[in-house]
Amino acid sequence: MVHTAGRKVPVVDLGDGTALLTDRYELTMLQAALRGGTAGRRAVFEVFARSLPAGRRYGVVAGTGRLLDAIEAFRFDRAELDFLTANRIVDEPTAQWLEKYRFSGNVWGYSEGECFFPDSPILVVEGTFAEAVLLETVALSILNHDCAIASAASRMTQAAHGRPIIEMGSRRTHERAAVASARAAYIAGFATTSNLEAGRLYGVPTAGTAAHSFTLLHDSERHGFQAQLASLGEDTTLLVDTYDVERAVRTAVELAGPSLGAVRIDSGDLGVMARRVREQLDSLGARDTRIVVTGDLDEFGIAALAAAPVDGYGVGTSLVTGSGAPTASLVYKLVARSDAPDPEAPMRPVAKRSVGKPSRGGRKAAVRRVDGHGTAYAETVTTGEPAPGPRDRVLQVPLVLNGDIVGREPLGTAREHHARALAELPPTALQLSKGDPAVPTEFVDGGPRR
Repeated sequence: MVHTAGRKVPVVDLGDGTALLTDRYELTMLQAALRGGTAGRRAVFEVFARSLPAGRRYGVVAGTGRLLDAIEAFRFDRAELDFLTANRIVDEPTAQWLEKYRFSGNVWGYSEGECFFPDSPILVVEGTFAEAVLLETVALSILNHDCAIASAASRMTQAAHGRPIIEMGSRRTHERAAVASARAAYIAGFATTSNLEAGRLYGVPTAGTAAHSFTLLHDSERHGFQAQLASLGEDTTLLVDTYDVERAVRTAVELAGPSLGAVRIDSGDLGVMARRVREQLDSLGARDTRIVVTGDLDEFGIAALAAAPVDGYGVGTSLVTGSGAPTASLVYKLVARSDAPDPEAPMRPVAKRSVGKPSRGGRKAAVRRVDGHGTAYAETVTTGEPAPGPRDRVLQVPLVLNGDIVGREPLGTAREHHARALAELPPTALQLSKGDPAVPTEFVDGGPRR
């Protein structure tokens, strides 16, 4: 455990480390820079998205905590170094350098749970070129995935208008991605997850009862319901669409009484079925029994059920695939570097001029501009020192200072931060229709920064 401001924050054990969760060209660049004498030059890399996925009004920062764990575990052990040299990926001098690798630079970033927009500098990595370039792939793989999942999850929770959503996508993605998805979804407002590893590692609340196979196992639906009620109690959720929904609801209430916790509908026209089931439950005296619906839901399906008597949703495939946008399209670009390895050497801005893939030189800071009504109206990105007004927010916070992790936060803090950041956005941000980013990005040239 790491103690942060009196709170315990779990440090996740990543087992064999994260150093080889990278692309080969990171190491070949390192080797060439070591030979060329440029590896020790100070460098600043930034992570940003040139645009949001089509139709999205905002993105959500997620994965920061996982990235900090990955940076801390970024070490090259003997077996990894032997692999690299045996396969002639790096030469012996480079392997000797890697053996001592510890990131000793600085990282700043948007708080986990923060909203972002095109060109928002959500992560800034400063160190020597050699130290910072090695983090490119692992940083992008974590942030691109988790930001995409959290951005989709946020749209879903807003469409649900306060009704709880269960994350249940583990069977629809890679086993490790499932854990990360559950974590990201919780930051963005999902109530629970079916994934137990996410519960163990990150403290995400877990939920789950039974699938259709449990009903089919028994000689009758009644026997299946009896077994579940005997094991889990009357507050459990009974799955009622294995055979005939009306008969199943009647049997469920007969066995559990009016205190039955919930019924789940997983097929058919969910809106029509929910209305019929609600009427039936009420007629049987089970007015407090909740209705949970699942089955290929996304934010649009959830929004379509807004008027239906539904008490909660379960979302799987659409969540773990980013609801059509499985990556946040983030990039990791060098924006400034020195001309010499001297720590006091001045930094100069550098930028790509590639057609369709330009970047802006200079290390940047960002400020969220907020009007007198508490509504964000602009994101100012500057190469100078940020100059916030009385209501504005400086968006980047320290995450790593001189190699030490300083930015770990409990997952609940990121969840609370997202709720506040979302409440600050203009109403257009919550629309599911296609449109421009809810907050425009403004660039201000503030001159060079050291």
